[in-house]
Amino acid sequence: MRRLLIALSQNPTVKDVAVGFPPARRVVDRFVPGESIEDAVGAVRQLAASGIRATIDHLGEYADDRTKVETQVDTYLALLERLGEEHLTDAAEVSIKASALGQGIDDDLALTNARRIASAAREVGTTMTIDAEDHTRTDATLALLAAVRQEYPDTGGVLQAMLHRTPDDCRALATAGSRIRLCKGAYDEPPSVAHRSPTAISDAFLTCLRILLKGDGYPMIATHDPRLIAAAQAYLDLLDRPKGTYEFQMLYGIRPDEQRRLAASGHTVRVYVPFGDDWYAYFMRRLAEKPANLALLGRALLSRT
Repeated sequence: MRRLLIALSQNPTVKDVAVGFPPARRVVDRFVPGESIEDAVGAVRQLAASGIRATIDHLGEYADDRTKVETQVDTYLALLERLGEEHLTDAAEVSIKASALGQGIDDDLALTNARRIASAAREVGTTMTIDAEDHTRTDATLALLAAVRQEYPDTGGVLQAMLHRTPDDCRALATAGSRIRLCKGAYDEPPSVAHRSPTAISDAFLTCLRILLKGDGYPMIATHDPRLIAAAQAYLDLLDRPKGTYEFQMLYGIRPDEQRRLAASGHTVRVYVPFGDDWYAYFMRRLAEKPANLALLGRALLSRT
């Protein structure tokens, strides 16, 4: 089911049907707070009231022409300005994929745009994280991260535990000042480059997490898995790692009670808040990560009037 849902996330015909289907949109609202900057800012404000931080993603990866790329960059610049006006930059940063910066068009274009956003983030008092994509883009994304960090060293990166290469990447990036989000991975990768079974992916996550937590960087532990959260807490206790030198991350709309529990326990918690009208691929990956979420879609279909 997971592989089928990921395949459907890349199918333009299914996308056209889903985007025009109101019951599907009602389910999407659980995972995507809205389409506008104001919707995203409103979600950040609510999270901040519960002591939870946010990283905001404007949906629209794989921008395939310069006009789309410029629209993405302009949206992020406007978002950062709005966060500054609302005095929310202590509670929120931004996340963006390299392909949305124009990396698929020209590497220099992507670097220029990444620096523009990082500069705007610094100006208002926050940071940027460059998100991960499928394995074919990993080398280019990490090269972009390294280039941006020369001038903006607080720029964060993302590693996917399911990839066989990731322990080595963790060792290279577990350095002072380096912010790294570790997630399981949400793409349908071939067995030649990635673990495929849930057990193997979870084991790989813990291996990578131990490397990051023993390093000098700032690990961002991105998981909703209760077993992995418990293991992370046990390992943090074993290392006597101070709170504030790491954070837990979760997705908007998933396990909000656990988000609040962790925050109330004194852990830094950050929620990934996506917004925008290009929600289809993101939504399908959320279903793929937890096919039980299909029940939400089924109830929405049954409630259609």
